[in-house]
Amino acid sequence: MTASTVPALRIVVMGTGPFAVPMFRALVASPHEIVAVVTRPDRAPAGRRPPPNPMREAAIAAGIGVLDPERVNDPAFVATLAALRPDLFVVCDYGQILSRDLLAVPPLGGINLHGSLLPRHRGAAPVQWAIREGDAVTGVSVIHMTPALDAGNVIVARATEVGPRETAADLEPRLAELGAGAVVEAVDRMQAALAATGSVAGIGLAQDAAQATRAPRLTKADGVVDWSWPAPRIERLRRALEPWPRLSTFLRRGDGPPQRLVLEDVAVAPATPAPDAAPGTVLVASGDRLVVACGDGTALEILRLVPEGRRSMSAAEFLRGSPLLAGKQFG
Repeated sequence: MTASTVPALRIVVMGTGPFAVPMFRALVASPHEIVAVVTRPDRAPAGRRPPPNPMREAAIAAGIGVLDPERVNDPAFVATLAALRPDLFVVCDYGQILSRDLLAVPPLGGINLHGSLLPRHRGAAPVQWAIREGDAVTGVSVIHMTPALDAGNVIVARATEVGPRETAADLEPRLAELGAGAVVEAVDRMQAALAATGSVAGIGLAQDAAQATRAPRLTKADGVVDWSWPAPRIERLRRALEPWPRLSTFLRRGDGPPQRLVLEDVAVAPATPAPDAAPGTVLVASGDRLVVACGDGTALEILRLVPEGRRSMSAAEFLRGSPLLAGKQFG
């Protein structure tokens, strides 16, 4: 028996954010049948519209029914999914962890598209952590799901280089497109394994848990500059935190409250004018250059910034309106 003689798989897709949309569209275009999309319920503060739900919009455009339970592992909802008779769950950027009972509903279990080369960067923010940690290469992994977070066998992995100036906002959509083909390939491999052996048990390669690293969701507090870090590390953090929560620092003037500055673009300074200066010290503040001392004798040049309550501006514009004296302190 070949994969072509096995009926197309019945799939429930679970996703919420934009990272899941390319793989969903690739599955819709495949021979397999999408029987439902499960997404997070829309929520918004009183009087406001809920934020966009890219997967809900994509499912509606494709004419596929949407389910949005408050708790995906609730026994009543597990029964609802069981009644759909899915062969497989395909999960990406969903937002809830699936229980053992839920993963047991489809005979083939579930697969998950993850935005890193597992076991590196297990967790909710793999794209951001790949940039933050200076990975030259990252990628996507499609794993056979287990109750343990991001720990299942890797069925398909695809790699890509990280550009030297690439932000998380640049890299994430590239990885999403890379993942679309990887998911279809993984589903096809499962169909082939089912045809050959009647089972998908043991499909994929086991992860080396000793090589695992964590990639927890980043917070606003992670975006406040620690000037004791070396400049290359701060520059990577700036790219990792785009478009949220962004990199910021504070500047105190006189006795008033410190001014918050979002550092929109920065670069490692080619030479440090004062290698012994305390981290956070303004080393150059003239013309179009704003350079700040960092740890390990390095320095960071601020190219663009957003003063609190104002528009984005170049360093030159900021210095014309808010002259700084060398020796002032950020932090």
